[in-house]
Amino acid sequence: MSEILTAQSFGIDSVLKELGIKENNYGASTGLNHIITKGKKIDSFSPVDGRLIGSINAAEEADYLIVMKAAEEAFKIWRLVPAPKRGEIVRQIGDELRKNKNSLGKLVSYEMGKSLQEGLGEVQEMIDICDFAVGLSRQLYGLTMHSERPMHRMYEQWHPFGVVGIISAFNFPVAVWSWNAALAWVCGDVCIWKPSSKTPLCAIACQNIIAEVLKENSVPEGVSCLVIGNASGDLINNDKRIPLVSFTGSTRIGRHVSKTVAERFGNTILELGGNNAIIVSEFADLSMVLVGAVFGAVGTAGQRCTSTRRLIIHESVYEKTIAVLKNAYGQLAIGNPLDSSMHVGPLIDKAAVQDYLNAIEKAKKEGAKIIVDGGVLEGNSYESGCYVKPCIIEAKNEFNIVQEETFAPILYVMKYKTIEEAIALQNGVPQGLSSSIFTNNMREMELFLSQAGSDCGIANVNIGTSGAEIGGAFGGEKETGGGRESGSDAWKAYMRRQTNTINYGNSLPLAQGINFNI
Repeated sequence: MSEILTAQSFGIDSVLKELGIKENNYGASTGLNHIITKGKKIDSFSPVDGRLIGSINAAEEADYLIVMKAAEEAFKIWRLVPAPKRGEIVRQIGDELRKNKNSLGKLVSYEMGKSLQEGLGEVQEMIDICDFAVGLSRQLYGLTMHSERPMHRMYEQWHPFGVVGIISAFNFPVAVWSWNAALAWVCGDVCIWKPSSKTPLCAIACQNIIAEVLKENSVPEGVSCLVIGNASGDLINNDKRIPLVSFTGSTRIGRHVSKTVAERFGNTILELGGNNAIIVSEFADLSMVLVGAVFGAVGTAGQRCTSTRRLIIHESVYEKTIAVLKNAYGQLAIGNPLDSSMHVGPLIDKAAVQDYLNAIEKAKKEGAKIIVDGGVLEGNSYESGCYVKPCIIEAKNEFNIVQEETFAPILYVMKYKTIEEAIALQNGVPQGLSSSIFTNNMREMELFLSQAGSDCGIANVNIGTSGAEIGGAFGGEKETGGGRESGSDAWKAYMRRQTNTINYGNSLPLAQGINFNI
C-alpha cells in the first residue's frame, strides 16, 4: 500500500454514529427496548487496523430471562397476525436495509475484515431474503389428500414453532441471521439472536436499523430479540421453551449444540464446517477456473464455510493450472479491505493467524510441498497483525490437515487421472457443504451431479464453491450438519406440520376397515 489508510479515512466514526453504535452499548434487547447489561466486558477490535471500535457488557442469565419472557409473550400475538401482514413488515425491514446498505456494509467490512464489496454484498443478501420472504408469506402451502374413508377430508397445514434461537458466526455477521429471521418471522415465529462475540456491533446495528419499523407497525415487544455473550449460547441450547435452534459455526461446537438440543427433543438447523473442492477437468476453461478458484480460496481471506480448500486437477492440465495460479497469486493485493484496490483483507484475529500458521506447519510435517509460500505480513499497513499471505500447498487428500477445515486462505492442490477418481477425492472428507467441477464435457457434468457424483449439499458446474444465492436452500451433508437455510422450501424447518382429518358424514368409519362395534 502506498499510504496508511485509517478508519478515519473511510469515515468509520460517522458510520458508527449513523448506525447508533455508542461506547458501552447494550448487551441485550427485546426489539424495542434495550437492556443495559452488567456481564463481562466484550471489546470489539477491528482486524483491519487493530482499533477498538466499541465495548459492551455481555448479557447475563437474568438478562436472558427478561428477553425470553418478552419473546414468549410476543409469540402469542405475532402468530395470530396474518402471514401476508407479517410479510409486509419484513418488506419494510428490507427497505430500511436498503437505506442503510452503505453504512452497514462498511461496518461489516471494518468489524469482520472482509472487503467492502463483500460487506455490501452481505447486506444485499439481507435485502434479497426479505424480498424472498415477502412472497413466501402468501405461499405457506399445505396439502389436501384423499381419505380412504367416505365423507372425510384430509389435509396438512403448517403452524409456527414459537421462539427460534439463532446462533450466528463472525464470518457472515449479519446475513445468516437474516436468512433465518426473515423466514421465521413470516412463518409466525419470533427470534432470539446470539451473534458472535467477535462481531457484536454489527448485530447491534441491525437491531437499531429495524427497531423503527417494528415500532411503526406496533409489532409486539420480543419479536426480534438480541443477547450478546457466549453464555447465552448454552442458555438457548438448553431452553425447552425454544423448539428450534439454528446454529452456524464449527463442527466441534455444532456437535455440542446438536447433542444438547436433541436431549430435550428440540429441533436444529446446523450449518457447520466445509472442506470444499473444485475439480479441474482436462476439458475445463482455465480462464474460468482462475476466477472461481482464486476468489473461492482467498475471498473473505478464506473465512467462508464455502471457501475453496482443495483443487483437484487432471494430470494433463496440472502444471498449466499451477502456473496460472502462481501468476495470479503473485498479483494479489493484500491490505485494508475498505480500500477497493485490495483483493485480500485480514483474518478475524491473531488466534486465527496462529491456526493458519499451525496448518502450514502440519502440512509440511506430513510431506506436503509448498507451491506459493505463506506467512504473516508486517509493517505499518498491517498493524493489526492479522494479515497473512494466501498460500498454495501440494498435498494428498488423506493428509490429516487436508481432512480438516482451516479458516484461512490455504489452498491444497492434488492430481487425478479419471473423473471417477476425482469425485472420490472430492467426497473423501468428513464435510459435505459445497463442491464444483469445471468442465465442458457433458458426461462429466452429469456424472458429477448424479447419484454417483458429489455428496455435498451444493454442487456446481463451471462456477466456484463460494457465492450461493438466497433462492436455493443452503446447507450440506455429513459433518456440515444436514440443515438447510434461506430459499426453496427451507421455510418448513421453521414450522410444525399438522395433519387434519374432517368427518363431514353421519357415521364414524375407522381407518384400515377396522370394525369396533359397541
